[in-house]
Amino acid sequence: MPKRARAYWKGFLRLSLVTIGVEIYNAVESKADISFRQIHKPSGKRVNYQKIVQGIGVIDNADIVKGYEVDQDTYVTLDPEEIDAVKLDSKKTIDLVQFIDAKDIDYRYFERPYFIVPSDPLSGEGFVVIRDALRKTGKVGIAQITISGREWLVAIAPLEDGMVMEMLRYAEELRQPADFFDEVPNAKPDKEMVDLAVQLIEKKSGPFRPEKFEDHYATALKALIRDKLKGRKIVAREEDGPRGGNIIDLMEALKKSVRGGASGAEKPKKTARRSSPARRGAKKRA
Repeated sequence: MPKRARAYWKGFLRLSLVTIGVEIYNAVESKADISFRQIHKPSGKRVNYQKIVQGIGVIDNADIVKGYEVDQDTYVTLDPEEIDAVKLDSKKTIDLVQFIDAKDIDYRYFERPYFIVPSDPLSGEGFVVIRDALRKTGKVGIAQITISGREWLVAIAPLEDGMVMEMLRYAEELRQPADFFDEVPNAKPDKEMVDLAVQLIEKKSGPFRPEKFEDHYATALKALIRDKLKGRKIVAREEDGPRGGNIIDLMEALKKSVRGGASGAEKPKKTARRSSPARRGAKKRA
């Protein structure tokens, strides 16, 4: 385990009458993100923000509490101690209440992955039993967990020597597809064109290798920053990518693609400099 890794959550994993201690760690490395600060251009200094109440002015953080708006400009305020008074088993225990096939979870529900490990040697045996049982059955466990003031729906699955917990969205968080797909044509497509598209998909099919992909925008942005540091002038150029939505002869375009006539379509474009390989994906998909 990385030396500086800190547990995101500590508690228990329960399968019926079997309860083991576990720790949860973030499975996503977010340090690769490029973040910008707001800068005052004339002075080159960073813009700071103050917390201000209208009619009062600048206030101290110690005087700030959480409030739920029940009407316009009317709030119910809650102190941290009052919020902690909400008693939920999921604050300390992940209770596996149902098991389903991983393929039965619509991928729109997946939010963010976390690693699960036993918290101590005594929990190791029970941890391995649950992990191997999930692997043998091909199932994922469904549970709920309270983290950061919210109870999450989660799916738990085996991953290499450990387990992965994927935070899931609730059904009410998803928009209805019918609201967006109402303009999709109902006409039955030409069978030959569908067959050509199938050939094209099969031609481009292969194992998922996330390390072969890179964030080209981040790579280019870092190069731009280096150029700026060297005093080079940055000039925006017109993009020459595909325009889309203007296929005159769909059949001919499909035939050319299958024959390999569409240059550059077989693999993602590469920049002059390659970033370090991406970490292996943590999500377990059936």
